[in-house]
Amino acid sequence: MPKVSLTVNGKPASAEVENRTLLVELLREHLRLTGTHVGCDTSQCGACVVHVNGASVKSCTMLAVQCEGAEVVTIEGLAAPDGTLHPMQEAFREYHALQCGFCTPGMVMSAIDLVQRNPQGLSDREIREGLEGNLCRCTGYHNIVRAIAAAQQVMHGKVKELPRAAE
Repeated sequence: MPKVSLTVNGKPASAEVENRTLLVELLREHLRLTGTHVGCDTSQCGACVVHVNGASVKSCTMLAVQCEGAEVVTIEGLAAPDGTLHPMQEAFREYHALQCGFCTPGMVMSAIDLVQRNPQGLSDREIREGLEGNLCRCTGYHNIVRAIAAAQQVMHGKVKELPRAAE
């Protein structure tokens, strides 16, 4: 079996895997990073989104061996070492942008990439369109869009602190 060596959440990692092992399986089963969820196994739901070399990918559609030498960031790698949440994580918490939480890790990872790729900012419509590969069966997306809109202000340096959600 081939050995895959990569950097996951800033730390070197390696595992012997079958050629057909998916990245999501490597993360969950070999590296025990279970924040990346398996929802549909068909690239439809987005629950498995992680960042590979800075771009969001659906880890259920990528082979682990394709990640040889890659930098992978999962939901577990977003918070600062002191536990401070990434602005997007904080926004999802503050704006109640989750219910059951199953889609949340993939949604957060997709949202971060979406905001980073659009430094000019995004309208609510553009946020909704940018998330069309991520499914949430609980929320109706309203609070998710609000959270991303708020987080982008912090991520783009327009404000220092996340605007608080109205009660």
